[in-house]
This record gives sequence, structure tokens and C-alpha cells, in this order.
Amino acid sequence: MRKLGELIPELEASDYTSLWHRFKDLEFEIPESEDRIVAAVDATGIKVSNRGEWLRKYHKGKRRGWIKVHVAVDVESKELLSIEITDEKTGDSEVFEELVESLNLEECLADGAYDSEEIFEFLKEKGIGPPGVKIRKDATTSLSPRGEAVRESQELGYEEWKEKHDYGKRWSVEGFFSAVKRCFGETVRATSPEGMFREVKRKFALYNWVASL
Repeated sequence: MRKLGELIPELEASDYTSLWHRFKDLEFEIPESEDRIVAAVDATGIKVSNRGEWLRKYHKGKRRGWIKVHVAVDVESKELLSIEITDEKTGDSEVFEELVESLNLEECLADGAYDSEEIFEFLKEKGIGPPGVKIRKDATTSLSPRGEAVRESQELGYEEWKEKHDYGKRWSVEGFFSAVKRCFGETVRATSPEGMFREVKRKFALYNWVASL
């Protein structure tokens, strides 16, 4: 919570417990944008506590476990556009459509974890193709939207492909993750799976709101 004070100097100091109870009662909405945007998509892990239902339900008390946070971030404003929370077993690409389906995308940047036929097909339907999704080295061409992206990548070479798609801006999502973790830490206080999901989503939305002030 001290990190929030650094972001908002005029914020009155309060004890941690009081702030925490106020925070639990708050609801934050992620603002929607009507403008066409370039979004970077990625996922990160948040550690859970050593107690509670999560361990009993998912890990049988053997280890800590973690929560997976999937986000889309505007590479220009660095603001959060959408967020999905899952357990650690969910693959990055599995929630991609939920993250971006409501966004007015001009371009989408993502690493090789999102290199799948389904994602390229989905982005093609949204008018994006080939997108700035990194292709795996062993990829082969075909007549599909992904095959088109493979041909582009092979013809341009990685450096030229990266420049064309401004792929370096994908790191804006990494910076967003780092900032949230510096502000709130890398663990959750809640002990139930539902509480953990709510807590993580509120932290990300709260940071997004504060950073936009």
C-alpha cells in the first residue's frame, strides 16, 4: 500500500488493515476504448498462500500453487484493456479470444505461446492479418491464416518482421506486470479460490486506475 502513496502523494496515510478492508469492498471497472488500438497480450503467475481451499482443492497440500493472470494492454497508453484469471493449468492461448474479442484492434502483439491456428483464424476474422504474433521456428506454410503469417515471417526474416509489426512494444505488457507486482507484491491474501481470483483482479484494476490519473 505504501507504493500507492508514492503514486498519489496527497493520499492520507492509514494503517494496513483499514486499507485492506476498504480495498476488499471496492469494485473497479476497466474503462472501454472505442479507438482502434494495438494490444499486447501475455500471462503471468501470482503465488497463493500456504493455506486455504486452493491447496486442498488443487494441490492436496503438497505445494503452494499459483494463479495465472492473462491480460491485454494498450501498448501506447500502457493501460489495461482486459483481464482473465485462471488456475495454473490453463494455457496462455486458451483464454486469448475472451481477452480480445470485445477490443477494437488495429494490431495484436504476442509471443510464441499464442502461435496457434485458432488464434490466427480468430484475428483474421477481426480484420488483422498477419498479426504480430511470434511464429515458432519449426513452423511450416499452408493456406491458413497462420500459414500466411509463416510465409511473411520467412520472407522478411525476424529482424525485418519485428520492425514491421513494431514487436518491441510487446514489452509494454511485461512492464505492466512488473509495476503491479512492485505495487502489490507477488502473493495473494485470500484463502478461497474465488477470493483469490477477485483479489487479483481488483489489484490489477486498481493499479490501472491509479496509473491513469
